[in-house]
Amino acid sequence: MQDKDETLLPGQRLRARGVASNAQGRFEGHERLAVDDGWDIPHEERLVATEVRVESPRSAINYVKSPDLGFDRSINPYRGCEHGCVYCYARPSHAFLGMSAGLDFETRLVARPGIDGVLRKELRAKAYQVAPIALGTNTDPYQPVEAEYGVTRSILQVLHDCDHPVTVTTRGTLVERDLDLLAPMAAKGLAAVAVSVTTLDAGLARAMEPRAPAPARRLAVIRRLAEAGIPVRVQVSPMVPGLTDHELEAILEAAKAAGAGSATSIMLRLPLEVSGLFRDWVEARFPDRAARVMARVRDLHGGQDYDPAFGTRMTGTGIWADLHRQRMEKARARLGLGRGVVALRCDLFRVPGADARQLDLF
Repeated sequence: MQDKDETLLPGQRLRARGVASNAQGRFEGHERLAVDDGWDIPHEERLVATEVRVESPRSAINYVKSPDLGFDRSINPYRGCEHGCVYCYARPSHAFLGMSAGLDFETRLVARPGIDGVLRKELRAKAYQVAPIALGTNTDPYQPVEAEYGVTRSILQVLHDCDHPVTVTTRGTLVERDLDLLAPMAAKGLAAVAVSVTTLDAGLARAMEPRAPAPARRLAVIRRLAEAGIPVRVQVSPMVPGLTDHELEAILEAAKAAGAGSATSIMLRLPLEVSGLFRDWVEARFPDRAARVMARVRDLHGGQDYDPAFGTRMTGTGIWADLHRQRMEKARARLGLGRGVVALRCDLFRVPGADARQLDLF
């Protein structure tokens, strides 16, 4: 018997995963389905495990051109993210690897060790012009596998050694491990960190972001970073209409008390495969309010689940977007929170040294 909604193999079960679907990537010519083979043989239950494969990177810096972003370059230490956030806008990027935006995105990861050496070469290029490099723009640089692979740490080490500015966006606690690099950089005006806090409700966070740190732990990260002298921005993102939007002021107050100096917020985005994944999730988890949540999402995006138009894709349009903006402005003013990313210095950059260039000859 075939279950059209089930893509797990016999005996597999989910725990602490964001989605239950593993539909094939949109570029693939074949679809995978799990079926019962008809033999009444019991299968040993096993959790869907995380797999990590290693990629030899050919490039490090990814240049982007978007009027919606406050940076023009980023580095992705990993592809896929074990945090498993059901709403993650980066899920569709896994299709380019021939994998699913569903379970594959959070269980079949790609680590990029050696990217620090590639980065060093790119920074030595004669045409290179310094500007802040953003870490954490596609998937979290401090997701759990960083503890084993240390790719993010290796990137930060290069940037630290040559006084290159960097911004980090994360919800992971492993950022605390790298205070020895980030704090000295921040003291020179070279580093800032944004911590994502989507809700203060631990139960809701566990459902939406099953392998990400709990809300209270993220607030503790903000406090630790601030105490180390690192500029910290709370990123209340994504704001899920009808589910988390009522928490906006409470999150900002808690982040301010923890030491955040500025705050930003982005409305829920549901590009491509994420739309169906999120819709299935909210209907299963919150059947009493799923219709209202999706109706509000469509109100924000011109009647669609998502509108990718520059200028409005992160804010939405209409009455709910206007109300959210007004609430954000009033709360920031009341709490004394800054509006955005801290300006970082670009004049201290030193080209990676002659010693490294000599080693390239061998």
